[in-house]
Amino acid sequence: MTEDEQLAEQYFKYIDEHANVNPNDDIKYPPVALSCGSFELQTNRGRETYPIPIGTFGNISFIQAPPKTMKTYFLSLLASVFLNNETKGKGSIRGHREKKEVLHVDTEQGRFHAQRVFKRVAIMSNDKENYHTFALRQYSAKDRLAWIGWKLKSEPDLGLVLIDGVADLVNDVNNIEECNLVVQKLMEWSEIHNVHILTIIHSNYGSEKPTGWLGSSLEKKAETQMILEASGDGTIVRCRRSRGYPFKPFTFSVENDTPYIVGDYANNLEF
Repeated sequence: MTEDEQLAEQYFKYIDEHANVNPNDDIKYPPVALSCGSFELQTNRGRETYPIPIGTFGNISFIQAPPKTMKTYFLSLLASVFLNNETKGKGSIRGHREKKEVLHVDTEQGRFHAQRVFKRVAIMSNDKENYHTFALRQYSAKDRLAWIGWKLKSEPDLGLVLIDGVADLVNDVNNIEECNLVVQKLMEWSEIHNVHILTIIHSNYGSEKPTGWLGSSLEKKAETQMILEASGDGTIVRCRRSRGYPFKPFTFSVENDTPYIVGDYANNLEF
């Protein structure tokens, strides 16, 4: 057996060990990173209440929206909720941090504007130790992608990874090979490091489709696809697709540079 064949044999044995799924084992509800509301499920232990996931550990999700729908503010809101394990104020969004930390990466803004976003989350969560922030605008798409992979290996306590935005990890959002590689990396990282990776992508003009082949690939692989819509009261957040139980829409607004929930349809409440 050649050296290459020996390496392949070792790799396939690794896959055989780690990818095996026993259908006879008890099915356990996946650990939730962020949730919105709850639902009841009939199990062999009786009726049990579970959080409705926005995202679970070991999975990826994404936010899509047209311009001027407060995407970055919404990401700030979710980051602060995860760090606080709840919203500041009213609403059904909850974080399930369990001492895990947040990595927040901005790929497009300069240092001044990126720092404003990061400072907002730090103030909302009052957490300076578990919130790691980086601005990668000056680097190439290839280097951004490689650095994120390295950072995930370097920080074993991460639980939530925010990437604003995913289109800056490729040179062409319609390059099939490049886009598939990036989405595959997101899936690989989320599984290996047991984190939830949440990213942002624009919608096509006049459409609810996310941009390019990259958006189409994310639609196929993501656990949750969220879409933002501008409204008179602020921004409506809808669950467009989910692999599980979809959360009900809710509305957030921004006041004094701080996002907050103004309408929570998970509990049929208007604030």
